[in-house]
Parts: sequence; C-alpha cells; structure tokens
Amino acid sequence: MKEQSNIPTTKVERAGKFVTTGLKVGSNYIKHYTRKLMDPSVTKEALHQDNAEDIYNTLSNLKGSALKVAQMLSMDKGMLPKAYSEKFAMSQYSAPPLSGPLVVNTFMKTLGKSPSQLYDKFDMHASNAASIGQVHKAWKNDKPLAVKIQYPGVANSVKSDLRLVKPFAIRIVGMNEVDMDKYFDEIESKLLEETDYKLELSRSMALSRECAHIPHLRFPGYYPELSSERIITMDWLDGLHLKEFLQTNPSQEARDKIGQALWDFYQFQVHKLRQVHADPHPGNFLMRADGTVGIFDFGCVKEIPEDFYVNYFLLVDKEVLKDDKRRYEIYTNLEMIHPTDTPKEIEFFSGLFQHMIDLLTLPFTLENFDFGNEAYFNEIYAYMDELYNMKEIRESKVARGSRHSLYINRTYFGLYSILSDLKANVITSQTRIQQMISGQPAVN
Repeated sequence: MKEQSNIPTTKVERAGKFVTTGLKVGSNYIKHYTRKLMDPSVTKEALHQDNAEDIYNTLSNLKGSALKVAQMLSMDKGMLPKAYSEKFAMSQYSAPPLSGPLVVNTFMKTLGKSPSQLYDKFDMHASNAASIGQVHKAWKNDKPLAVKIQYPGVANSVKSDLRLVKPFAIRIVGMNEVDMDKYFDEIESKLLEETDYKLELSRSMALSRECAHIPHLRFPGYYPELSSERIITMDWLDGLHLKEFLQTNPSQEARDKIGQALWDFYQFQVHKLRQVHADPHPGNFLMRADGTVGIFDFGCVKEIPEDFYVNYFLLVDKEVLKDDKRRYEIYTNLEMIHPTDTPKEIEFFSGLFQHMIDLLTLPFTLENFDFGNEAYFNEIYAYMDELYNMKEIRESKVARGSRHSLYINRTYFGLYSILSDLKANVITSQTRIQQMISGQPAVN
C-alpha cells in the first residue's frame, strides 16, 4: 500500500479537504440524477459507491477523528448502505500508512531517540494502519514487539474534525440534525481519550491484569520505558484478524472457544468492572486456530455510571418490563421516552423499543445462543431497516437514548457482529455471567 508522506494538520487545510469532498459528493448527485433522467432504472447503488469512495479517500488522508467516525459507522450493520459500510470498514486496519521520516520524527519529538537507538531492529514499514495510529514491528533482546505510533496532529484536530464530519455523518445515516449534540459530545470525549496514549497505556495494563483469568484470552505485556504520549510499545501478538482467520476455515471448536472468550471478556468488564473496551472492531483482535484470541488497544474505554447500568440491564428482566408503569420509568431514565412526549408518542415509541429490546436481549435469556443463526440477525437487520424508513422516527424532534447508550450499544453491536461472523455457539446464561462476576472458574 502506498505510504502517506504528510497529513494536513491545520484547521484550514483539513476544512479545505472537506469542502472539496462536499463538492465532489454534490457533483455525484448531479451525475446520478442526470443518468436517472436518461434511464429510470438506474439505482442509487452507483451513487453510494461514488460517494463512499470520495468520502473515504478524504477521511483516510486526514486520519484521526474524521476516519474514526467512518470506522464507527462501518460497525453498525444495517445502518449504512452497503457501499459505505464496505468502504469504511477498511479504516479498521488498512488505511494508508505514514512514511518513514514522519515515524522517525515522532520518536525524536517524544522519546528523544530514533527507533534504531531504542530497538535492536525496527521495521519502518507499518504492519497495520488505522484511524488514530499505525503499528510497526520491532525487536529488542530477541523479543518481537508491536510499536503503536499516533499520527501527527490527531489530538489537536478532534474538536474541529467532528464539526466538519458531523454533516456528512448525519446525511449518510439519514437523520435530521435534532439534538444530536449530546452524542457528538460523547464521541468527542472518547476520541480525546484515545489520543492520550499515556492514559491508554495505564488502562491497557490495568484491564489486561483484571481480565487475565478469563479462559482463552491473551494480552500483550507493555513497556512504559519505550512509550510516550504518542507511542506505545507492547509485546507482538501472533494471530489473524477476523476476515483472514475465517478464510483458513477454522474448526467449529475454535470458533466457539473464541466466541465464548469474547463474550466472557465483555460481560466481566461490564458487570464487574463497570468499564469496558468499547472498540470491538475486528482490527483489535487476533485469532488463532487453537481457539485463543489476542486482545489489545484499550484506547476507547467506556466507564459506566451506576444509575445508567441499573436501568440499562433492567431491560433484560422480562418480569420487570411486564409492569407498564415500571417500564415507562426505565424508558424515561434512559431517555428513550421524553417528558414532553404525548400519550400517543409514548405508546408508539414504547412499542418500537420493546420489540427491539426483545430481539437484542434474546441471547441473555437463554442458556446457550447460536450466533450463527442467520434468521435471527436477518430479523434484526430487517427491523432496523423498517425503523430507519419510518416517517415518525426520521421526523422526530428529539434524539432518543442516553449519551451513555451510544458506546454501550456500539460495544454490544460490535460483539454480536463478530460472534455472528464466527458463527459461534456461546454459553450466554445469567449463571455464566454471575460466575464471571464472582470470579468462579467458568468451565467451557
């Protein structure tokens, strides 16, 4: 892949890229409707492909928050047209990498030494490149290491980038710009944390230690002395990303072991630690034929407030939700229903939410769940598509759902998506979750 020799870092440069892209997208619409006049059978698929290509090329050149939003959108299957989700998924681990001189410059600025002075050997060509940084392989004392390097200007451009990317995100998803600010404030706070590599290093070490007892998980060791505010050095983990792993035709036993390990990993964090690795995209996991999975990149960690946690997981309790008054109270606490809603709106949105909750919480209500059940996921995607096209939702004057639900929902959608691709059969019972919380040994 061609390396990138520079990244636009000033607000003016970055805004200029968005303006240019906006003009290209506008031109694509004109071309589409001109074709449509000539041939009424022309669909929007070609338009989506052109727009996805132009937008992704700009975002991958800018890196940082702009590209991270594309990555987040790509994880929500059913939210985006296929052309966008497929193109934006490339941001998970195959964005264009930085060139060698920029890498060396980062080392000199933050650690005062070049890579050759710090490591016995350092590969100047990136192994992986994503939205916030890229990874290089290095060796020290005959030990292979992974060195994560943040792109220049990322931390300083979070706020301005989100202002620029917001209209694109809203237009792509098809939402009105109602009171979306609370969600973008949440995204901004998480992205600022992701650019703080010292915070990420401390969280990585702490969460790896807390979760080390979970079967079939592998975590790297970390090296603070070879890390800085823009560099993290850790052990190199062998394994394959999800797409490549599945191409090896792994055994069902390996799929199930990995699926169970990921399920346990997330339940333990959410229910015991009240904080969670909230970036479950395939680029953050390395899978192996023996059923183990390597986990790294704790840059995005969502801390879960107690009142939100209590109300959110009451949604799993079918008995509680049978009480209309209690259900209305929970929906209100989670900002799914608003005090200004009319009785008609309350009845309408409560019914929609209840059906979605019944679908999404189904695995929690069973002893085992087969995430290879395509009918289950087809029903979810069909219902999401139905909601997406509902006039009442698209014209709603309020955004429904707490800001805290943004990353928790994203975490579970990401987890479900990976388990679905693995076609894993997982023990999902409440007994299993309680075992994880209490520290009892869980038997696979």
